[in-house]
Amino acid sequence: MFPKLLRLKFSPALDQRLTELLDRQDRDGKLSAQERREAEALVEVAEFCTLLKLTAANSIGRK
Repeated sequence: MFPKLLRLKFSPALDQRLTELLDRQDRDGKLSAQERREAEALVEVAEFCTLLKLTAANSIGRK
C-alpha cells in the first residue's frame, strides 16, 4: 500500500488548473470568489497528498 501512496499525484488537468489559477493570482492579483475557493481547495488537496507521501516514505524507511 505504501509504495502506491508514493506515486500519488494530481492529474495533469488538475495540475494545469491550479497552475493557471495561481499564475493569474500572481500576475493580476484577481480571482473571483469561486476561483479563490477552487484554488484553496486544490492547494489543500496537494498539501494532504504531500503529507501522505511523506508518511508513506517514512514508514517504508523504518522497515
